[in-house]
Amino acid sequence: MRFQFIHAADLHLDTPFTGMHRVDASLVDTLRDATTKAFDNLVAVALERSVAFVVIAGDVYDGPDRGVRAQLAFRNGLDRLAQAGIPTFVVHGNHDPVEEGWSAVRKWPDGVTVFGAGAVSTVSVERDGQTLALIHGISYPRRAVAENLALRFHRDPADCFQVGVLHCNAGANADHAPYSPCSIDDLMASQLDYWALGHVHLRQNLHENGPWIAYPGSLQGLSPKPSERGAKGALVVEVDDRRVTGVEFEPLDVIRFDEFEIDIAGISDVAGLLDALVEAAHARAAVHYGRAVVLRVSLTGRGAVHRDLRRGHIRDFVLQPARAALASATQTVWLDVVEDRTSPEIDVDSLRGRGDFAADLVETVDAMLAAPATAAELIATHQDSLPTGDLRRLLGDALDAAPTVDEIRRALEVALDRVTEVA
Repeated sequence: MRFQFIHAADLHLDTPFTGMHRVDASLVDTLRDATTKAFDNLVAVALERSVAFVVIAGDVYDGPDRGVRAQLAFRNGLDRLAQAGIPTFVVHGNHDPVEEGWSAVRKWPDGVTVFGAGAVSTVSVERDGQTLALIHGISYPRRAVAENLALRFHRDPADCFQVGVLHCNAGANADHAPYSPCSIDDLMASQLDYWALGHVHLRQNLHENGPWIAYPGSLQGLSPKPSERGAKGALVVEVDDRRVTGVEFEPLDVIRFDEFEIDIAGISDVAGLLDALVEAAHARAAVHYGRAVVLRVSLTGRGAVHRDLRRGHIRDFVLQPARAALASATQTVWLDVVEDRTSPEIDVDSLRGRGDFAADLVETVDAMLAAPATAAELIATHQDSLPTGDLRRLLGDALDAAPTVDEIRRALEVALDRVTEVA
């Protein structure tokens, strides 16, 4: 028997966006409603495709930060699915554990199964008098679950397609807390046909066929972090004759985070840089057409415009004018950050051995790179004779700790830029 189902996770409804700078008023409403609209999009796709069921693998909301508005939006969406005869299966994860409960919802629509935390439960999905699938699931009783819950799952003797729904850290993903840690082998040992996992916000397939093990990623990106960038949504799983025949990613997000770089080589002035930045931002946003986009840009490379950037405040010189130019776009494009990683037009190798002050600077840095302890000694020796504010602005955290190789090289570039500027 052929059917489709949707696998979603990490909805984080009404969770505040993080890691962004102050945004324009025009973007506030989009950010506020993004997670609930993404869930509305999920419901719409489920109805449009007439899927057999929907599974949601944890973190519907963020625990104490859950809002009544989000809970009602979730309940109303499940009600729409129930009225269309589409059952939904939900487990709780570390952000929405059972002990924190639902404050605004005490009764779920018919056809909604919220798995408990005491043991793995199994619920069947029926169609035309036949068992279409068995759904196995268990919720977190509390936030920090150290037990390997995957070991509790076992295939039912029934001869039908079987799904495990679990919020866990499979494969020791270092970017996420080690809640319900398990291995791929642990999951495969259950002999289920599909593992609908949640917790990891980056979409990934851990194993394909026999069984299929997948993270759909978060439903809506919530910050500029790498795991939150790019398209977000859910997985539409195609099943035929008790076997997964296809897994399709369905983008459902409302706003996307992305980043890009601009090499300043060949750009002669700030005006040219602005033109290049705005053009590149439009091109990057076009990849995500139809959605609001929050962009971050890194200016890299060596070029004449580096000195202009050093002389002026990048917010006034670049960021604000670029935002103004992008405001006229039909697509909402917000430039969140412009980071200056450029370098001066200086050939460091050609300075070595010249016998002037610039050569002395290069030789000093060469010594620091060869013996990192030298850097800390040099800073300790001279920090009292120079304005602390200037040192901190130029060296950052290196003033309080041994600087990294990148910080030392960056300091050299800044110093050489100042020396050649004076010259």
